[in-house]
Amino acid sequence: MGFGVDQHGKSQDATKAAVRAVRNAIEFNSIPGVISHLPGGRKNMLIHVKLGVPRLLPSPAGSVVKDELRHVDVWEVAKVFPYGKLLPIEMEVGGLAFPTGRVVEELGDEDDVGICVAACVTLGYVDESTGHNGKAQHKTFNTKDGY
Repeated sequence: MGFGVDQHGKSQDATKAAVRAVRNAIEFNSIPGVISHLPGGRKNMLIHVKLGVPRLLPSPAGSVVKDELRHVDVWEVAKVFPYGKLLPIEMEVGGLAFPTGRVVEELGDEDDVGICVAACVTLGYVDESTGHNGKAQHKTFNTKDGY
């Protein structure tokens, strides 16, 4: 889990906050340490990213579809991961849009809206022994016994 904030920029674009959220989610974890436990290592590693992104603000004419999210450039988010197979990035309503109280035109601010995005990054692998023909399948493990 991680979160990222962009206090400057364009209020309708959440890309910078999303990239920061994903980096925050992985920066205190040792992905190389996890890779050593994945069958097939890096080349078999699956990366799943889910983002909580704020809704778009209504225009003065009120023309926003309910639950329409702010723009996130998924290609920029994907650049955070130098290896592994990135599954399609999921986005849902979440995060936060808030007034910063200032506009700094020199930094490209168009308004005083800050954006916060939440990110969940999980790693997995394709288990060839299950016969799912290489399709990713989520498994939940009970760690009650300590494993």
